[in-house]
Amino acid sequence: MSFAVLFPGQGSQKVGMGAELFESRPDLLGDTADEILGWSLREMCLEGPEEALTRTEHAQPALYAVSYALWEAFRETVGQDPVAMAGHSLGEYTALAAAGAFDFATGLRLVAERGRAMADAADAGRGGMAALIGVNPGDAEKVAEARRDQGGRLSVANLNAPGQVVVAGGEEDLEWLAENGAGYGVRRVIRLNVAGAFHSDFMAPAAERLEAALRDSEIGEPQLPVWSNTTAQPHGTRLVETLVDQVVSPVRFAESLENMAATGVSTFVHVGPGDVTAGMARKTLPGAQVLVVSSLDDIAVAVESIGTM
Repeated sequence: MSFAVLFPGQGSQKVGMGAELFESRPDLLGDTADEILGWSLREMCLEGPEEALTRTEHAQPALYAVSYALWEAFRETVGQDPVAMAGHSLGEYTALAAAGAFDFATGLRLVAERGRAMADAADAGRGGMAALIGVNPGDAEKVAEARRDQGGRLSVANLNAPGQVVVAGGEEDLEWLAENGAGYGVRRVIRLNVAGAFHSDFMAPAAERLEAALRDSEIGEPQLPVWSNTTAQPHGTRLVETLVDQVVSPVRFAESLENMAATGVSTFVHVGPGDVTAGMARKTLPGAQVLVVSSLDDIAVAVESIGTM
């Protein structure tokens, strides 16, 4: 049975994640990872505190590492490759590592630098993000364009699923949105608890730093189709350029899911902490089979479901 694998992004982290993986995969999650990061991955994931784990520079490599270790356990049990992969924002790096574009250690170095660069850009930019309820992507873009016409910096940042549109901007932009959104058909504006205006031009300094890290790394072509957040198509020969663009461009996750489904994929497996990408898949593709592997205990059930379809 063919299936696609989805990896989570920042926001899915929680203290205690991956406890069983730290016991089963010390080769991946032990001293070597700590040497790359400069801090204890195990202590951060298992002890936190939550405030520390939530910091962008910690959450991104922690989620990448735990998700990748869980992927390897799942892959060994299921015994076949997926026909497609995707990841939400940070999760795209997990997908690329799983597809062989770079090895685990290279990916860990990249996401560590990505996290640091995005945290620094967020600290400098005084921005944030908000979810818009009751609007489609076109309407969300009209709201953002209206604010930009007034000299603001509001932009669409995440197209996660029908009814799940997130915008990014400066503090003044988000205050304007809260006061004026209803006039543009926005039913509700929900401010998100994030550190910065991710996937917008506020992240331009981070994109520059990330490009240098990417060009200094050994990166090849993925051996499986990995769908890009930026293009909503499988990565091609411009992998580095597309990953640089990803930092400042909207995450087109719903469109990626729809395009994967159009190729015949009907089963999607979320692999990693939480179940966020599973929720996006269910909302975007109501007829799809969606499975969740967030711990080693989930693997057997998911594999049995794949095998019986």
